[in-house]
Amino acid sequence: MPATLPAIPMRPHHLLCSLTYCGKGYSADFVAGYDQVIESLAAGAPVRIVEGPDAICAPRLGEPGCHCHEARIAWRDRQAAADLALCLDSNLKPGTEIAGLIAWVPALRAAFAGGMLRKACSGCAWHDLCDHVVQTGFAGTRLVPPRTSVS
Repeated sequence: MPATLPAIPMRPHHLLCSLTYCGKGYSADFVAGYDQVIESLAAGAPVRIVEGPDAICAPRLGEPGCHCHEARIAWRDRQAAADLALCLDSNLKPGTEIAGLIAWVPALRAAFAGGMLRKACSGCAWHDLCDHVVQTGFAGTRLVPPRTSVS
């Protein structure tokens, strides 16, 4: 029996960011940490929804001017949770665990590309990069769902 992977603490808007993440970030430490989260998600690790800073924020928390505790980021999380809840058919309150998120990636990307999951992105500094990722069909993104075999 395979070992159970530990749940990754994630704030809701970072679930959206993971859909378009292509190895760009605030610093080398941030990218390295994000890559580890993406590898865990791709391996099937569950996600545990948190309120406030998460595993992705961790490398930035000691930096001056870190925005991870700001009200605008909490707003982004609330909006992302509301939109994602509709797609995942689950209430994404803190403490909620989502197993098998990797299997939802194609459907979530389709909803993201269609604009259903973009309300939380309003005013985000990465908005243009995510637009480009969507326009290229999510080429170069690091969260790659496993291929299913065709029978």
